[in-house]
Amino acid sequence: MSQMPEQSRPAEEPPDVGELTPPDRTLMGPGPSDVHPRVLRAMSTPLVGHLDPSFIEVMNEVQELLRYTFRTDNQWTIPVSGTGSAAMEAAIGNLVEPGDTALVPTNGYFGGRMASMAERAGGEVVTVDAPWGEPLDPADVADAFDDHQPDVFGFVHAETSTGVRQPDVSELTDIAHAHDAYVVADAVTSLGGVEFRVDEWDLDAAYSGPQKCLSCPPGASPLTLSDRAMDKVLDRETEPRSWYLDLSLLEGYWGEDRAYHHTAPITNVYALREALRLVAEEGIEARWDRHRAIASDLKAGVRELGLEMNAPDAYWLPSLNAVRVPDGVDDATVIDYLLTEYDIEVASGLGDLAGEVWRIGCMGYSARPKNVEYLLAGLAEALAAEGFEG
Repeated sequence: MSQMPEQSRPAEEPPDVGELTPPDRTLMGPGPSDVHPRVLRAMSTPLVGHLDPSFIEVMNEVQELLRYTFRTDNQWTIPVSGTGSAAMEAAIGNLVEPGDTALVPTNGYFGGRMASMAERAGGEVVTVDAPWGEPLDPADVADAFDDHQPDVFGFVHAETSTGVRQPDVSELTDIAHAHDAYVVADAVTSLGGVEFRVDEWDLDAAYSGPQKCLSCPPGASPLTLSDRAMDKVLDRETEPRSWYLDLSLLEGYWGEDRAYHHTAPITNVYALREALRLVAEEGIEARWDRHRAIASDLKAGVRELGLEMNAPDAYWLPSLNAVRVPDGVDDATVIDYLLTEYDIEVASGLGDLAGEVWRIGCMGYSARPKNVEYLLAGLAEALAAEGFEG
């Protein structure tokens, strides 16, 4: 046997690790957003067992609140134990079977993640193309269906990498269902902040993350499937490649029987319940309106600084504002200045837009006038330090 390198040997003394004191940031990036104080308090409440009768009641309440937020009557609406990518993989990995053809978009970073997950599920991936920073054109989607006859169609409703919102959702689902395909929508950056209607838009599956417009720590991620989609899941000829995310097994825990499958992240479910209670108290449509109003102020302030938005107004995404980096300004320097001098977090671009945009979130508890004013003041100072005169 090989010996452990000297520097890797276990320490003879316990490590001297002090009390946890993270900085108090204002989170205005692409996620996470600031967590509401009520959600933090909910996370400090006592644990019970994941099959305790009191927790079963919490599960029921979370499902009802998720149905309200998703605007759906789908029975199969749950929080997946994991981050938004776990909910994404649960949707794609269960609906895409080996040999299925999956149609995914190329107009942003998360379309690429859909493609990767569909391939790992054994699907054949084909694409419908659009430039980064533009939504899908329904005519192009129709052409892709005629060319490839896909079994599953995935699209990103709110593309976090580009700040683009997909309009014409009902047109896309009509095209897909005319070809008897299933539609999966990525609502990670829209659920609870931007208009999103599962039943009215006839979506077969949709998923999200709690750490964005819901202002909840990651760990229990929303997912909803129609009866039609669950029928496909339950009638699969082969088991999904992930045991943990096999929805036919999770049905036993989140369905009527509440049979053991895994130990749910109880504290995260508490947090999600409180975050969804806040959505219900505010009213979902009023919440959409608030996000649009606050983000409109942000957009106006950005333009007053002489900067440009990446997305045209027709498909601007209020919850995630992609702002073009002007010539002569280094995006990373501005990001570092905001973090160091103002304790404000924003992010750079991803993929094709790396170094080209700043991604500024306006989500959930972070979508407040004082946050926007604070950010604009810091951004003006950071730009001046770079010599930018808008």
